[in-house]
Amino acid sequence: MPYVVQPGDTLLRIARMFNVNKESLLAANPGLSSAKPLSPGLLLSVPAQTAFIYRVQPGDTLLGIACKFGLSLQDIISANRHQELKQLLPGALLTMPCAGSGRIVDGRAEYGQRELTADAEALLKAYPFLQVEKIGASVMGKPLIAIRLGEGPIKLHVNAGMHANEWITTPLLMTFLEDAARAASSGEKLCGIDMQALLQRVTLWVVPLVNPDGAELAQEGLRPDHPHAAELLRWNKGSDRFNKWKANIRGVDLNDQFPAFWEEETSRRGNDGPGPRDYPGPNPLSEPEARALAEFTAEQRFDLVVALHTQGQEIYWNYRGYEPPESERIARKLGKDSGYKPVKLSGSDAGYKDWFILQFRKPGFTVEIGYGVNPLPVEAFPDLYDEVRMLLAAALEAARAQEKQE
Repeated sequence: MPYVVQPGDTLLRIARMFNVNKESLLAANPGLSSAKPLSPGLLLSVPAQTAFIYRVQPGDTLLGIACKFGLSLQDIISANRHQELKQLLPGALLTMPCAGSGRIVDGRAEYGQRELTADAEALLKAYPFLQVEKIGASVMGKPLIAIRLGEGPIKLHVNAGMHANEWITTPLLMTFLEDAARAASSGEKLCGIDMQALLQRVTLWVVPLVNPDGAELAQEGLRPDHPHAAELLRWNKGSDRFNKWKANIRGVDLNDQFPAFWEEETSRRGNDGPGPRDYPGPNPLSEPEARALAEFTAEQRFDLVVALHTQGQEIYWNYRGYEPPESERIARKLGKDSGYKPVKLSGSDAGYKDWFILQFRKPGFTVEIGYGVNPLPVEAFPDLYDEVRMLLAAALEAARAQEKQE
């Protein structure tokens, strides 16, 4: 079947939309290269055995169509992301996947602001006890959202997607949020934990995508009409390949932005200007993304925080001796459940975890998910999620244990 490439499309996103694999798309379109971004307007041939087209009839509703074909609303919404579905017009053509995945969050392709926004809305409809808040905006005006699950007095915070090419942490965190919400709704256990009971004692706040502008750049490459195109090319040493880009859209490393011995980190990095990584910026919290996260943290006064990064299968738990005594014990518990190695780190400053420990003297952890070279391949998502699920479940239990110490 034919498909016209839309802005922001990638091979993996199109494959996910039609429930086919990337290799099938490449085979059906010999002129394509997986190494080059797709141009909007390009007409592709999509193997159609796993999807079909439905023409909207008078009186049709989205729910009625979903019931007619045994699909979920999210299946249809995901397959028609580029269409306005709030008001169906007779004669409109809908892409219908042959079978739904049964999940809202789908980690089989690139995952950025577009996917996060749609999934947050869908999760809120499925689980109305969730709370979604905007805590700020990126340099380019993309909303930074936080999602709350639970109502307990002890607060756990997890953030992800701070480094652009580590965006896979975002769907990993969102998948855990979906599983935890489902378990709480149904009364099922997650990783052996009674989520209903736990979430009466613990509130989980997640910020799934701290760096949406950078994630878009790392995933989709640089568009000619990008408002920062000239600067980005210069900062990237003339290369149009941005898959190794870690910084935000102004070339600042957001995890070097926090006021925890920032001057020493700046001296250690030795980068005097914007680039793909390791530039701490002109001053602490100069970037709106880091500033929003710091202000949100100060407002909520979390009891325990986890920052998800890739890669290395390690857990960093200390900071210059300011960490509380229980931090090492919690790190060992997280490591036991996930298979990751707790590491006592030195020679690193100005990170979110560093600032949290310094500012609040409470347990904070940086987790390096997976092992390999960034960006980690989406094919590894199921294995990575097995690790993350166990680790975040252990973090929830560790947060609940904090209540007994207060």
